[in-house]
Amino acid sequence: MTPTRYRVLQWATGNIGLRALREVIRHPSLELVGVLVYDPAKDGVDAGVLCGEDPTGVVATTDRRLVHAVDADCALHMPSALELEDVVALLESGTNVITTRGELFAGGHRLGERRAVVDDACTRGSSSIYATGSSPGFITDALPFALLSLQRRVDAIQIEEFANLSRRDSPHLLFELMGFGQPVDSFDPSRSSFLLGEFGPPLGVLAEAAGRPVDEWACSGEVAAAAHATTIVAGEIAAGTVAAQRTHIIGRSGGADVIRFSPTWYCTTEIEPAWELRPTGWRVRIRGDAPLDVELPFPVPIEELGSFTPAYTANRPVNAIPYVCAAPPGILSTADLPPITPAGPPTDRRAGG
Repeated sequence: MTPTRYRVLQWATGNIGLRALREVIRHPSLELVGVLVYDPAKDGVDAGVLCGEDPTGVVATTDRRLVHAVDADCALHMPSALELEDVVALLESGTNVITTRGELFAGGHRLGERRAVVDDACTRGSSSIYATGSSPGFITDALPFALLSLQRRVDAIQIEEFANLSRRDSPHLLFELMGFGQPVDSFDPSRSSFLLGEFGPPLGVLAEAAGRPVDEWACSGEVAAAAHATTIVAGEIAAGTVAAQRTHIIGRSGGADVIRFSPTWYCTTEIEPAWELRPTGWRVRIRGDAPLDVELPFPVPIEELGSFTPAYTANRPVNAIPYVCAAPPGILSTADLPPITPAGPPTDRRAGG
């Protein structure tokens, strides 16, 4: 039996999108048929040249009309902001969508009333949409779901994330958007509510899967200062300014903490007050009748981290293409799909057998 070959659009070519584009070009079961870019400097550039591969004959364009006109099985949708009309147009045309946009995680409930528009587009186009990545994504659903399969009683789930950003060459992101290098008293603790909006939906689905649905959410944020002036790839952080940030997102059921997600992002380990700072990666703890502690540090030297980290977010959407194309129409969550692997589902599953 001839393996299925999927026609793929790449929507946006930022840090994650470029890695996804490269993997689509390299994948023997995927055929790149279009690329949407936002940067005019990339308009007209061959897709292979954009991501360091040999020319493909597929030219990137900033013209949405050209991309929407392409006959594709799936679009990898990875823009820096959600423009829902683009997603709806793709779905209505019969193109399945895999996105990294947080608004569409956990079945898209964060969209509110706009969710019905997406659902209707899936029905009209007989298409599906699935949101995934690394965080949220793998660490908030795929891995914890596997760990829950060993449990009968779950008391609590704790997920910790650590990210050493000292080698991240993103001055605008770190200093302006995230506030590193700014005075400590400039930090707004209410910023944690943004992360609650981003992570709350998938964490809520996870809590329900554990049999402990959340009835109350809480969040808080804090910072630590650089003990002395330090230089990172993105620039300078003065002594006494923000050098580490930590957020706690807590879901409660009946007054008990049942799920906690704590991301800690830092630019140096020499901070005041001193926090427990682990290498970039995750730690997941399940407390119940089969308790587990799982540690997932990224086994990459810090100076090479920047070249590896895009893969953690980009690879899962690429691997998900055959699964989403085979799924029934609608807004999907991870619970709707079988385990996602690089080789894809068995051929008979792809054929609907």
